[in-house]
Amino acid sequence: MRPEHHDGSSGGGLMVPTAWMYAEHIADQLLVTGDLMEPATPEYRAGREALALTLFLSGGTVAGALSAARVDELRLLTAYGTSWRRWVCERLDVLERPGQPDPDLAPARAAWRWLAETELPAADLDALGPPPWEPAGGDGDEECGETRVWTPAWRLGLPLGHLAIHLY
Repeated sequence: MRPEHHDGSSGGGLMVPTAWMYAEHIADQLLVTGDLMEPATPEYRAGREALALTLFLSGGTVAGALSAARVDELRLLTAYGTSWRRWVCERLDVLERPGQPDPDLAPARAAWRWLAETELPAADLDALGPPPWEPAGGDGDEECGETRVWTPAWRLGLPLGHLAIHLY
């Protein structure tokens, strides 16, 4: 990583996003341990970014193993029905400090931007269709009887991350 220009207040050292890198590492380990998805897929990336954001924004970047209390906190933060999206936006805004560069904030914002702006095909869990034992009419958008829709990556990554936490 190349040194960045400094105004002298940080000692002239490299600005390395260590807290973000640690959050990504832990998120990656949770997903690999859960063996839920191939690591090369966009769905895996969505899960990793959602978990990393949750870990980073909740102050979970302290080195060491995840405690039972920490795992419970992560389960609550990623649970279905929570206002995770709003929580992420609020936490990112709180961390923004004019004039005080935070090397971890830039990759966290980039992860959120990717999660919010990228759409991935997923099963439409909100669609009410015929029972699975009845044949569904096919219009090319269905795969194995389920309706597919384009959804923001965070909507796919968050439940994937939640499941990985449960499997930990």
